[in-house]
Amino acid sequence: QVQLVESGGVLVQAWGSLRLSCAASGRTISTYAMGWFRQAPGKEREFVGFISWSGGSTYYGDSVKGRFSISRDNAKNTVYLQMNSLKPEDTAVYYCAVCLVGCTYYSSSPISYNYWGQGTQVTVSS
Repeated sequence: QVQLVESGGVLVQAWGSLRLSCAASGRTISTYAMGWFRQAPGKEREFVGFISWSGGSTYYGDSVKGRFSISRDNAKNTVYLQMNSLKPEDTAVYYCAVCLVGCTYYSSSPISYNYWGQGTQVTVSS
């Protein structure tokens, strides 16, 4: 069992920056890939970013590429999502998730992820 708790979501102005945190407990996540997803009202869950267990490989959805950056601190059992140049269309609930198996290379599919956090709301005003 892995418990994930996201934090850091707030109301922020367009072009602002925000860093989300995902703290894991119950199990060390240092050997597992992690992902960030988001879901806006009326839309399907969207892939945001992926980071390998070592942190050596990252991938991003097209809509956030160049603006968002994912990182991890395994000593703290925490994954981060740095969001820059925020746009109103970034408004969504953001979720982190852990992939226990099957993400050796990369996965942008929600079904690949086994445990999810409760989500944190990010609202970007124009």
